Amino acid sequence: MLSNRNWTLCLVVLALLAGTCLAQDATPPKFYKLDFAVKEVEGARVLNSRTYSAVVSTEHAEGAMPCSMRMGSKVPYSTGREYSFLDLGVSIDCRAVKELAGQLTLYVIADISSALQEPTPSPGLPPTVRQNRWSSLVILPFKKPTIIFSADDVASKHQMQLELTATPIT
Repeated sequence: MLSNRNWTLCLVVLALLAGTCLAQDATPPKFYKLDFAVKEVEGARVLNSRTYSAVVSTEHAEGAMPCSMRMGSKVPYSTGREYSFLDLGVSIDCRAVKELAGQLTLYVIADISSALQEPTPSPGLPPTVRQNRWSSLVILPFKKPTIIFSADDVASKHQMQLELTATPIT
């Protein structure tokens, strides 16, 4: 008959072996380089293009966002006696990164804003802001630039596009 001490030792060894077996079944995280291109186009001609890159993983800490990028400026405007600020620029967030059937799926949230160059109609009023906001679950092939969002500018013949290229890192 096993003593309590030997019985406890057997249980500890079994628990360690079970933990080792479970850890071997877990697949290691995969990493991908994401290249975003924000393009302003008219017809087939690219008028302006900016690129932003990040590395993401299929595994991340609970509650953490695998990709969060903020680029831009705080633009001051007068409200009479004091100043307020507008946050303008590019904001891109990604989450739920997964590889599925040889393609990458992820949820993308993008906000692209800028102030129009024209002077404001009246002192004290904030500048006119042009803004594009998108969010969606997207699926894309590897190593192929894919337009994931596009929108026509209501005041011109321009179009704003967000292109994404995903490259596996080996």
